Amino acid sequence: MNQTTDALIHEYFSTGTLAYLPDSHFIDGSWRASAGRETLEVFDPGLGKAFTTVAAGDEEDVDAAVSAADAATRGPWRKMLPADRSRILLRAAEAIRSNAARLAVIETLDNGKTLAEAQSDVRNTARIFEYYAGIADKLQGETIPLGADHFACTQLEPVGVTAHIIPWNYPISTAARGLAPALAAGCTAVLKPAEQTPLSALLLAGLLHQAGLPPGVCNVVNGTGSQVGSALTSHPKVRHVTFTGSVNTGIHVMQAAARNIASVTLELGGKSPAIVLADADLDAAVEDVLWAIYSNAGQICSAGSRLIIERSVHEHFVERLAERARQLRFGHGLRNPDIGAITTPEQLQKIDAYVDGARSRGVRIAAGGRRVCDPASDAGWFFQPTLLDNLPIHDPLVQEEVFGPVLSVQVADNVEHALELANATPFGLAAGIYTRDFSHAMRLARDLDAGQIYINEYFAGGVETPFGGNKRSGFGREKGLEGLRAYYAVKTVTARI
Repeated sequence: MNQTTDALIHEYFSTGTLAYLPDSHFIDGSWRASAGRETLEVFDPGLGKAFTTVAAGDEEDVDAAVSAADAATRGPWRKMLPADRSRILLRAAEAIRSNAARLAVIETLDNGKTLAEAQSDVRNTARIFEYYAGIADKLQGETIPLGADHFACTQLEPVGVTAHIIPWNYPISTAARGLAPALAAGCTAVLKPAEQTPLSALLLAGLLHQAGLPPGVCNVVNGTGSQVGSALTSHPKVRHVTFTGSVNTGIHVMQAAARNIASVTLELGGKSPAIVLADADLDAAVEDVLWAIYSNAGQICSAGSRLIIERSVHEHFVERLAERARQLRFGHGLRNPDIGAITTPEQLQKIDAYVDGARSRGVRIAAGGRRVCDPASDAGWFFQPTLLDNLPIHDPLVQEEVFGPVLSVQVADNVEHALELANATPFGLAAGIYTRDFSHAMRLARDLDAGQIYINEYFAGGVETPFGGNKRSGFGREKGLEGLRAYYAVKTVTARI
């Protein structure tokens, strides 16, 4: 099954599908059909048509998966040496790399992103497992000085069964972002991938099992939010929920978990600003701002979806940015264009409605603004890279998340005004700063209300750097050492001696 990328692409365009795609749930170390025998179609956004089906679960399937995960907390996984957990995660990283071509092609078909983006996601996924493999045998407590007559120490213990609700925009890497630290800490897991993009989570679970993960430690149940997501987040045996998705769904997830006093990590929406000051390297900033919004067709929670530009360079910068946006090629992800498809027709309709609303309000559309199709097939779900100029602070395109290739421009009079504009939304996920002035950069970084700040490079960092938001962008952190905190509990042992 380790075919080359070219062979896989040829197979898909020749047959309309790929052989050996997973079509079941993965529960207790084996593939299972749904209890109700229901299925879901899986669509290729680049062509707008289904290419396979998977099992569609319900509450019975969720209960089977959670019960398996709960039993596994008392089985060999609990007694396994941390060093052996580390070795399994390392083998998983190598298995991901060995199957990188297949994983990337399937991710492209499932999600609609470009092949280059999917290949990057797969590399990042392997790196995530590698990173947390290096930590699994280093999670240790500390001693606490209470004087000569007492001994006190802390122990870090896995919280138990963890639930992971995976979004459709980065299916494989977001799954790994929560799963790898959970496993490193000794937890067990049940994953619910987005119903639109279920394949990579299933493939990942199979690779982990092949790498030596005991049955029940990692389980995957496909299905809708109402049938599977709700049952999983409200299950009394789930001790922690990691959710990435919309604000409204995140509220429901938190309410469901609260009934069982389960903890949550919420990574929600964003309306992140890219602040370009007049003294910035404008050539570099144009390219960086371009990809901050148009990568993954703008379907990124932390995308730089607002450009806040100083007035003295506004007109020139926007003109250059619009020219670059018009040059970007879109098309089916396996043809490796600059920009791939919108993952669902519902999301495409939402983007179109936002831009139509701006058009009706008289907003200047400097580039794009229309639905399009794959030039090679005249099919698929695509939207032009779009640039909306000089928006007022209360415009919906400034205050609300579009989640598509739409950049909203705001004009600032000076640095202080730029800061005011940047913080004037209900979100606080990320922010970019472009300037040659170190003092300006660090003062803005200090005062911006966001979980991560990028200076002169958007999306800077990696698995080593914590990620998460403030305000309506959620709470808790993933990645880095901070990403482990959700998955262990601290036990204090104190003795009189």
